[in-house]
Amino acid sequence: MEIRPGETLMAHVEEDRLVLERREQILERLRGELRGTAPAGTSMVDELIAERRAEARREAAEHG
Repeated sequence: MEIRPGETLMAHVEEDRLVLERREQILERLRGELRGTAPAGTSMVDELIAERRAEARREAAEHG
């Protein structure tokens, strides 16, 4: 791994060691881990919006 001057690295602890990674490496790893967690054709954004709207309806019913 070649680290260039001025490059931004992210640090995190894994077990008993300090790990430095480029932001792009972290994003690529996370995308790989998350790939396939949602059923095909499902929009995670739509799911989140639906959850938020349902929560807002519950809160309105409690206070309204």
